[in-house]
Amino acid sequence: MDINQLSKKIENKLLNDNSIKNVKIIDNTYKHLKHNSHQKGKYHIKLEINSEILKKTNRIQSNKLIYKILSEELKTDIHSLQISFI
Repeated sequence: MDINQLSKKIENKLLNDNSIKNVKIIDNTYKHLKHNSHQKGKYHIKLEINSEILKKTNRIQSNKLIYKILSEELKTDIHSLQISFI
């Protein structure tokens, strides 16, 4: 799966959650290409999620929700995930 397909899939899944208004997906994979742990086909993704509810929720709980929503992609396509709530 390429980054455009993955981004669209992530966006669709996250926006299905009623608490999420908008999401910005940033591919930071290029920053990690020379790392020993880099795996081809796995991406380093940064999410900027617009959600008043998740922003006010305990950080651990809000991250758990995002990890649950993206559980399939975390197993197959995402090497690391950075999440911020705006």
